[in-house]
Amino acid sequence: MMDLLARQTRSDIEDFLYREADLLDTWDLVTWRQLFTAECLYVVPNLALPSDAPVESTLHLVVDDGHHLTERVKRLGKKTAHAEYPRSRGRRLISNVMIVERGDQYLRAQCNFVTYRTSQQTTDTYFGQHQYRFVVDGGVMKIQEKRTILDIGSLRPQGRLSIIV
Repeated sequence: MMDLLARQTRSDIEDFLYREADLLDTWDLVTWRQLFTAECLYVVPNLALPSDAPVESTLHLVVDDGHHLTERVKRLGKKTAHAEYPRSRGRRLISNVMIVERGDQYLRAQCNFVTYRTSQQTTDTYFGQHQYRFVVDGGVMKIQEKRTILDIGSLRPQGRLSIIV
């Protein structure tokens, strides 16, 4: 199993991240959720705090464990998700993919991103860095943790973060 992570090249990670972006752009959130382990963590830190601030003791914009991420996917798929009905349209651009650390049972990677989101005749731009921790789960490489560091000064003029960045 660990050999799977040891064999991963930057190009392999890049392909994985392109697929993740495509699943989000095409609103295939159920398949996107399957890229994560059951006990994953998805974090978007508060813009005013350090990006590595602990989730246990600081306020974050998003802190979803596996259960909450599954519930978020279900909620965004319903018509009752008013902020996303009708669904926003988005494009995610990924660049500067790097493998930053290899452990015995994990691999860390990061990339820069720009997400364009159009909803109700308004286009918002989010940009920053994604940081990933990959593990092997059931013989497949999956995301154990994803941390999205937004480099925007504030959520204004966007004002909300109803999408999965």
